[in-house]
Amino acid sequence: MTDTAITVEGARKTYGTTHALDGLDLAVARGTVHGVLGPNGAGKTTLVRVLSTLLRPDAGRIEVAGHDVLTRAREVRFRIGLLGQHAALDEELGGRQNLELFGRLYHLGARHARVRADELLERFGLSDTGRKPVRSYSGGMRRRLDLAASLITEPEVLFLDEPTTGLDPRGRAEVWESVRSLVGGGTTVLLTTQYLEEADQLADRISVVDHGRVVADGTADELKALTGGDRIDVVLRDPGHLGAAVALLPLPASDVSVDTDRRLLSARVTDRMAALTGVVRALEEAGIEAEDIALRRPTLDEVFLHLTGEDHRGDHRVKETA
Repeated sequence: MTDTAITVEGARKTYGTTHALDGLDLAVARGTVHGVLGPNGAGKTTLVRVLSTLLRPDAGRIEVAGHDVLTRAREVRFRIGLLGQHAALDEELGGRQNLELFGRLYHLGARHARVRADELLERFGLSDTGRKPVRSYSGGMRRRLDLAASLITEPEVLFLDEPTTGLDPRGRAEVWESVRSLVGGGTTVLLTTQYLEEADQLADRISVVDHGRVVADGTADELKALTGGDRIDVVLRDPGHLGAAVALLPLPASDVSVDTDRRLLSARVTDRMAALTGVVRALEEAGIEAEDIALRRPTLDEVFLHLTGEDHRGDHRVKETA
């Protein structure tokens, strides 16, 4: 058994003239959460459908849990779970009934299905739901039950395709906690998401996909470094001073972004302390009052926009060190 749960080399899938996957490469280590980020239409869902054997690729070598998705699709299906963007639950049945139903669909015996349902309900904090119909569940409870159903056969690899879309912060946090628990038990998770905070919270490694290709790959910190270092944020007390501050700051004006509503100036810096000292001195000398000045790392949102911008054509892969 290798240390890689998912291997994708040169995956291609075309719909007419659209290249959904255009030579995509990906490697996912066992027992980790690997995030896949990308704008709408980048190829994320196509990738999940290919990996889960729901869609045949046009070309490429693709293995999941040590098995080729084309020549050994049946073996792959026995080793994976899939949580799609929309719940696959019977709204009129209770949680236990839904899980027992999924167990029988996966050819578990009646007793085994009941035992497995009870295990999963307890694991996901749903034991007290009884026979209450799923339609009465909160969004977070419903998604946790959906996640439990995808684990009915104890899969080695779990695909989560935008699992928290539409959930409120509480529901999202509930799903995040469940995912962390799964990985702690040895499950490998491939997570596609448009919530950059979600990838930052959960993923051990992140691949940014654009136009059917991986354009960047690394840890969250490694990807943040690709935007060119740290940033300095300055919040002014008087928004009327924003223009003057841009002209005064010891930073190239073209590098400074202005958010009038938030009274915020933000810019990339290479020398953290020199930039901070220079900004404070310039504002004091000009008599411009700052409400807050902070040095910070770039956010994944900024990385995402930097890498998937309209003019982006590069390939930014952060190689792992030995």
